[in-house]
Amino acid sequence: QVQPVESGGGLVQAGGSLRLSCAASGSTFSINAGAWYRQAPGKQRELVASFSTDGSTNYADSVKGRFTISRDNAKSTVYLQMNSLKLEDTAVYYCRVFSGFQNLWGQGTQVTVSS
Repeated sequence: QVQPVESGGGLVQAGGSLRLSCAASGSTFSINAGAWYRQAPGKQRELVASFSTDGSTNYADSVKGRFTISRDNAKSTVYLQMNSLKLEDTAVYYCRVFSGFQNLWGQGTQVTVSS
């Protein structure tokens, strides 16, 4: 089973930007649909952004207008562009990829927004 691997997390000041990537480790996978989730300390994991098989996208109200989800099928990669970051965006971000009949999760990448 191919494992998605996230990258691009880190420490950023409020108002800054980061781009997260989710790529197949050691191989490739076809991307039918995908999503990014996040989990802050003491909170449940929540859906941040997603796209479906028809290409339509969906965003949590808290990130609308600031985050953009996209994909590059040729690179087997899903992206999350995060702009105008806020302190409350601090969390571990997880990608989820639907590839064929597989439901694949990454291991997470930490995003910390400082004041």
